[in-house]
Amino acid sequence: MTKEPQTLNPEEIVRYSRHLLLPEVGVAGQKKLKNAKALIVGLGGLGSPVALYLAAAGVGALGLVDFDRVELSNLQRQIIHGSNDLSRFKTDSAKERLLTINPNITVKTYPVLLNKDNAMEILQDYDLILDGSDNFPARYLLNDAAFFLGRPLIYGSIYRFEGQASVFWGQKGPCYRCLYPTPPSPGLAPSCGEAGVMGVLPGLIGAIQATEAIKLILGGGKTLIGRLMLVDAFTMEFTDLELEKDPNCPLCGPNPTIRELIDYEVFCGQNVPPELMAEGLSPLELKNRLSKGPPLQIVDIREDQERELFSFPGAIAMNFLDLEKRLSELDPTVDAIIICKIGQRSLFAIRKLKKAGYEGRLFNLKGGSNAWARDVDPTKLIY
Repeated sequence: MTKEPQTLNPEEIVRYSRHLLLPEVGVAGQKKLKNAKALIVGLGGLGSPVALYLAAAGVGALGLVDFDRVELSNLQRQIIHGSNDLSRFKTDSAKERLLTINPNITVKTYPVLLNKDNAMEILQDYDLILDGSDNFPARYLLNDAAFFLGRPLIYGSIYRFEGQASVFWGQKGPCYRCLYPTPPSPGLAPSCGEAGVMGVLPGLIGAIQATEAIKLILGGGKTLIGRLMLVDAFTMEFTDLELEKDPNCPLCGPNPTIRELIDYEVFCGQNVPPELMAEGLSPLELKNRLSKGPPLQIVDIREDQERELFSFPGAIAMNFLDLEKRLSELDPTVDAIIICKIGQRSLFAIRKLKKAGYEGRLFNLKGGSNAWARDVDPTKLIY
């Protein structure tokens, strides 16, 4: 932390009066908040409540990292953005909203994709990092970069009705790699855009993350260092698990093998060897293929509730986890195209089928069912 401001101005004394009444905060604690610098990575479901609460609490400098733009489907949970912000950069939308909540803070935006080349430069200016990302390469990147800089990483993740939160600080407790030494196989942990999420769940988890950030800045309370908070919003059950440092952790253990940032796309299996690459068909190419031949098997790997919104006539419905067991239902002498919502799960499904020994020719529908609805059949739903 840098040198603390000497005073709170009269407007700030009124604004933060409910904090000042707390003996655990008081004037000294509010000065700590004013002097703190927090970086929020991701301005989606988690980053929205985190940013709103930290701004309202008076955290003096906020950094916002996100390369995406606001879409209509975001607004069910990403409460920092509004209908008037559609197509704007999330960083611009969020900054404008935060400064209307608290004009006393400063907000710096980074409308970039965080990677191993820029992460250290961006993170080094902040006292603590809040993870609002939604993919495994970003989580491992943030964990490693925060460890190298000696910063606490306040972690949150969400999936359908379930969420997790913790504080990873390798110098004082376990890091993310102690909990998850290796990422899951690609396709086994779909994003919110593919699996869905209860709209209020990221509000619960984001509020926990913001609470942890405030306690770390104040230097008091019992934090989630060495603990993993599990939340099931559907049953409203909270479970608190103890975490221990992994003595064999390649990052924060006594004999580390990871000494610099790595290629996290490769580490998480996002980069694919040539033999597992998938050929793609655009929606228009698929339309032409279906009308003019040769014959094509359509394999729909979406969930049942997705097919209720949008169905492909004649498609074979196959759950992603059952693909290997149902290989015999596909004719390897006839080309097949794999379909999901946005064309990502289908890529993983094709790799899975090839690894399982499927010998037929497999295509991926580029952009998935949403692209088909947009480019070919506007009577179908984009969801």
